Amino acid sequence: MRAVDIIIKKRDRGSLSRAEIDFFINGFESGEIPDYQASALAMAILLNGMTDQEITDLTLAMAASGETLDLTDIVPIAVDKHSTGGVGDKTTLVIAPMVAACGLPVGKMTGRGLGFSGGTLDKMESIPGYRTDLTKEEFLQQLKAIGIVLTGQSADLAPADGKLYALRDVTGTVQSLPLIASSVMSKKIVSGVQAIVLDVKVGLGAFMTDLGQAQKLARLMVTIAHLTQRKAIAIISDMNQPLGHAVGNALELKEAIATLQGNGPEDFWHHCLEISAHCLVIGSRAKDLASARTMAEECIQTGRAWEQFRLLVQAQGGDLRYIDEPDRLPQARLIETVKSPQAGYLSQIHAKLIGEAAVLLGAGRARKGDPIDYAVGIEVLHKVGDYVDRGMPLFRIHANQKETGEAAREMALQAHAWSKTPVKSLPLFYDLIQP
Repeated sequence: MRAVDIIIKKRDRGSLSRAEIDFFINGFESGEIPDYQASALAMAILLNGMTDQEITDLTLAMAASGETLDLTDIVPIAVDKHSTGGVGDKTTLVIAPMVAACGLPVGKMTGRGLGFSGGTLDKMESIPGYRTDLTKEEFLQQLKAIGIVLTGQSADLAPADGKLYALRDVTGTVQSLPLIASSVMSKKIVSGVQAIVLDVKVGLGAFMTDLGQAQKLARLMVTIAHLTQRKAIAIISDMNQPLGHAVGNALELKEAIATLQGNGPEDFWHHCLEISAHCLVIGSRAKDLASARTMAEECIQTGRAWEQFRLLVQAQGGDLRYIDEPDRLPQARLIETVKSPQAGYLSQIHAKLIGEAAVLLGAGRARKGDPIDYAVGIEVLHKVGDYVDRGMPLFRIHANQKETGEAAREMALQAHAWSKTPVKSLPLFYDLIQP
């Protein structure tokens, strides 16, 4: 078997066998197949696609390239929630404690932000001492002890996916749906979870801007789960405007803390409640969505979700004083409230522009490895459909440098658009994809 023959077969729109996919991924991971051949195959996949079985075989091959966690001796069933990323998307910080507080273990390996899409690990690292580098043994021990883990992914898990992703990033093949789906699902398989809720974002601030493409990606990932004997559903959610108000690491952490204590923004709270309910149903903790929502609401009202979050932070070395007293968290030197330059109904709050403004401030990375300023960010004070008077507070800039603050202010102003006539509010969700 030769790598070039496999590339040619896919170039000519052929379907690759499991043996061919295994050969190529194993050779790429070991270094026997060079980067340029892997890049050629990635481009052929981008242009010609893959069947559901091919994508599943690719997912399994990447999962088999490293270690796999086995949770069956640790917990009866564990659930994971995966978001495809967005602006102000701090949902994991609320959903994971809520679900765990309802008695369903959550073992999650998550990532850092790149570009305008924020990363869960960056938000948690706003807490001094919080560890995101748990070993496999620590992961398993903590999941068994307290039913919740939120850490970074080990380099030993699905290493072929990491190598391939790095190539996709520089060869124009990031947009390939088969490669996206197999990348996400290979990491879910190796993490050992048996039930997965996929939060697929669509809109101006999402990786997928087209609803049809988002639905296609969601169906692919749910199909992969089904073909690998795992339970999964996907929810298509809106990312045309930021989720909640806060965009920026410490700011988003504060908003998540407020939500866990029953004081979060309405749109963010309802989003977290709905995703949590689906987690409880797919994880066999609740019989239907209505009872699941009631369970999730009660764990907020009784304070159990907040206590679960404190347990998580404490278990991973975080200083509890910084979440018990959120004003201790990093704060920017320059805080400016920007007022609305005109009156009208907000017709757009362009999520990507808000996210890029936050990156300008230092809240995100332009390149992997860039440092993060945990203190900076933007508070978007309104939602699409709101009426604002001229001079009413519109958003708030948190900056540590005057120049970046001014640039971010102008970009955030460009993100807002007004209408003289009433505008409908945006929906939270568009579709539910099930097997």
